[in-house]
Amino acid sequence: MKRTLFLSLIAVCLLAPAIQASACTNIIVTKGASADGSCMVSYLADSHQLYGELYYWPAANWPAGAMTDVYDWDSGRYLGRIPQVPHTFQVAGNINEHQLIIGETTFGGREGLTNPDGLIDYGSLIYLTLQRARTAREAIATIGDLLAKYGYASEGETFSIADTEEAWIMEIIGKGKEKGAVWVAIRIPDGEISAHANCSRIHHFPLHDPDNCIYAPDVISFARKMGFFTGKDEDFSFCDAYAPASHDTLRGCETRTWSAFRILGGENFDADRYLDFAAGDNPANKMPLTIRPKKKLTVKDIADAQRDHFEGTPFDFSEDVGAGEFRRPYRWRPMGFEVDGKEYEFERSAGTQQTGFWFVAQARGWLPDEIGALNWFGVDDSATSALTPIYVCTKKVPQSYAVGNGDMMTFSETSAFWLFNRTTHLAYLFYDRVAPELRAAIDCFENESKTLVDEMDSKALKMIQAGNKPQAIDALTAFSVKRAQTLFDQWKELGNRMLVKYMDGNIKQTNDDGSFKDNGNGKHIPASPLHPKFRERWLRGVANDLKK
Repeated sequence: MKRTLFLSLIAVCLLAPAIQASACTNIIVTKGASADGSCMVSYLADSHQLYGELYYWPAANWPAGAMTDVYDWDSGRYLGRIPQVPHTFQVAGNINEHQLIIGETTFGGREGLTNPDGLIDYGSLIYLTLQRARTAREAIATIGDLLAKYGYASEGETFSIADTEEAWIMEIIGKGKEKGAVWVAIRIPDGEISAHANCSRIHHFPLHDPDNCIYAPDVISFARKMGFFTGKDEDFSFCDAYAPASHDTLRGCETRTWSAFRILGGENFDADRYLDFAAGDNPANKMPLTIRPKKKLTVKDIADAQRDHFEGTPFDFSEDVGAGEFRRPYRWRPMGFEVDGKEYEFERSAGTQQTGFWFVAQARGWLPDEIGALNWFGVDDSATSALTPIYVCTKKVPQSYAVGNGDMMTFSETSAFWLFNRTTHLAYLFYDRVAPELRAAIDCFENESKTLVDEMDSKALKMIQAGNKPQAIDALTAFSVKRAQTLFDQWKELGNRMLVKYMDGNIKQTNDDGSFKDNGNGKHIPASPLHPKFRERWLRGVANDLKK
């Protein structure tokens, strides 16, 4: 990496303050790119107002004439009612009982294209589709149908859509006061991966290849009508027409996609070649939509990539003075600041404080749907929280993740979201001291969970093969609930221990077995605490400031 290039860029960086405060990150993995043959979607649902909980809809039958209310996911605003379908599928988070997965990131796009009378926002679009579609192609058709009938109430969105066989990336934007939306969906070649992070990524696309590309019939003609495009059809670019890239959107968003490709692609992705694009200085140097990963990827690989803070790259923000004495790779909002008449923006990595919930969902087609649909689910900051396995067939949501167990304005002692937030705040105070302990606990829990899932898969499969499907579902439910509770209990104990160990900025000494050392008098008085030296760069910054 050319670190000197980045330093020269940042010294003169003048950014508009328009980067979205709420922003998400997705990674999409085809079955041929995964270690076990599953299709995977990972989604960080980031918002300063979003509560972390597991959405759950049991399968249901509906009478003729039934209606369903639609509320805007972001604001809670009532949008209207639409007809219900006769049967809806079970959904646990962002994956349904047929192993269909949908995630998203918002890219905004040109102003004036949100339909003020639209009845379907992007969040409702996801969860309505999960309740109505079985496959990725069915999902694309359902999304197009819902938008055409009821109008699109949100800004531009990129969707990750996967089933047991295929993975797709789909981009949507409204048509202003016209009902409906324009969109395009591209199938990710098997053996490859894609990613998106709040910046439109679909550029040119094939116009006569329905096996690999599906699009709204007016996706090009509408752009012509609006004056967004004037060239030949084969030269049409969705992102250039509907969401032209700017310095700040690239700098605050595409850096995350670039870094995910860097981590997962290895030698198959030339990170240096696209550094100027990720830095926001060369919009024409577009990154590829898909890449081949450096190896077959596991759930753990994807989860860890979503914990990224740009470590070891020119965008690493854990070493500058702003990281404080404990190398904190976080910057509190607002993202922008002004010095001597120049405006600057802080970094925005995948791992961030405002994550509500996140997941790595698997569609495992070699297993019956009851076993194959698996949601590795977590809440709060991906860098400091662990994922727990939830089988989508579950008849019960673990209490710690249940909808209604606390909210953004109501603390709950039994909520995983609040527990992880409380524990993570110690990491935010003393990051380079506390984060390694959190990461060790995360790795231990997730690696153990993988072993236990393999065992549970085998047990449940034998039950189903013996004709005992209800027994298998009960066992998978019990496993999901127990594993989530185990995580909750472990994290509560870990948080209590870290509070004792790091209180008041001290570090209590420990024995080889992990117990705290006392002062030798047997009176529960700790040994003299440790006080590691602060890093020189931060001390120099403080000293230079004191000289002024």
